[in-house]
Amino acid sequence: MKKLNWGMIGGGNGSQIGPAHRLAAGLDGHFSFVAGALDHDPAAGRAFAQSLGIAADRAYGDWREMLEGERNRADKIDLVTVATPNATHYEISKAFLQAGITVLCEKPMTVTEGEAEDLVLTARASGVICAVNYGYTGYALVRHMRAMVARGDIGRVRLVVAEFAHGHHADEADANNPRVRWRYDPAQAGVSAQFADCGIHALHMASFVTGQDVAKLSADFASCLPSRVLEDDAMVNFRMDGGTVGRLWTSSVAIGRQHGLAIQVFGETGGLRWSQEQPNQLFYMPLGQRLQVIERGEGNLSPEADRASRVTVGHAEGMPLAFGNIYRDLAESLFAARVDRAPDPAISLFPTAEDGLRSIAAIHAAVASAAQDGVWVDARPALFR
Repeated sequence: MKKLNWGMIGGGNGSQIGPAHRLAAGLDGHFSFVAGALDHDPAAGRAFAQSLGIAADRAYGDWREMLEGERNRADKIDLVTVATPNATHYEISKAFLQAGITVLCEKPMTVTEGEAEDLVLTARASGVICAVNYGYTGYALVRHMRAMVARGDIGRVRLVVAEFAHGHHADEADANNPRVRWRYDPAQAGVSAQFADCGIHALHMASFVTGQDVAKLSADFASCLPSRVLEDDAMVNFRMDGGTVGRLWTSSVAIGRQHGLAIQVFGETGGLRWSQEQPNQLFYMPLGQRLQVIERGEGNLSPEADRASRVTVGHAEGMPLAFGNIYRDLAESLFAARVDRAPDPAISLFPTAEDGLRSIAAIHAAVASAAQDGVWVDARPALFR
C-alpha cells in the first residue's frame, strides 16, 4: 500500500505533545509527514516545519492556510492531527472533516457538549473518521486488561478505581508560565482544568477497560492555588451503565507524583491493577489464589496485547509506542477504506468522536455537580440518552 500523507496543526518547537505524535506517526512507516501549521507564530511554524523536512509550500503559517493548501491537492493529507489549545479544537476539526480529511484530535475534543455533538454528526455525515487521542489506551497491557474483562476472567466488574495525579503545577511561582497558565484560563481551557486535562484520560480508560459508559457522577473540585479560577484537584464518584461503581482522583498539585495514571478493576472473581509509569506489568489477583504478574511481551496473552506489543519482553515500553498503536489503528482503517473494505473492529480500537462527546458531557456534568456540593448529575450526552 502506498504511504498515507499526514499533517499536524500545533505541536511546534518546544511543545510537550508534538514530539510524541511525530514519533508515533512514523513508527510503522504508514505515514509520511508532509504538511504542518505548527506554531501560533506563522514564521516560527514555517521554519520549524521545514527543519523537520516538510517542503516550503506545505509549511503553513496557520491552519486555515493549511486547509486551503491541502483540500484540493491530488496528494492531500489523509490524516491531520490537531494538537492546539482546547478552545480551537472544534473549529479546526470540523473544517478538516468537511474537507474529507480524517482527524485525530487531542483531548478534550471540544469545549462544549454542543460542539462535541456537532463533530460526531459531522463525522457521520461526511463518512470521515474523527478520532480522539486517548493515547494511553494504546498500551499493550491496557488492551490485555480490556480483553480479560471482556472474556470474563474476573467475572462481573463491581468496582473500578482510576487516578491521574501529578505535581507539576504545584508551584505558585510558576503561575504565569505560559505552558501552565492557559490550562487554568477558562477562555482557553473551557469550564474545567485538571479534570478536563487529565481526569478524562482516567475516566475514558475506565470505560475502555470495562466496556461500560459513565451514566451519572458526583464531583468535588478544588483550586488549591487560590489564584486559579479553574480546579487543580478533583474527586469524582461515578456509576456506569453496566452497574459498576467508579472512583476517580485527579490532581496537578500532588508534589512527588510524576505522571500518576493508574487503574484498578475489581470483579467477582478477580482484580487487575496497572500503572502507566510501570507499563510492562499487569497485576492479576484471582479470587482465593496468589498474585500473578503478567509481563508485556510474554507468550499466551490476548491477540489485542500481542498486536500492540512492539518490543521483546523485558524491554521498556513507552508512551510514543502506545500512541503509535492509535496511529496504526487509524492507518489500517484508512487502508481498508481505499479498497472499500470494512476495518476489523477487533483491532480498530482507536477512540472516536463518540468517546470524545461522552468525555465532554462528563466534564460539564462534573462542573455542575461540583458547583452544587457534589449532587449526582446525569453524565450521558443528550445525543445518547
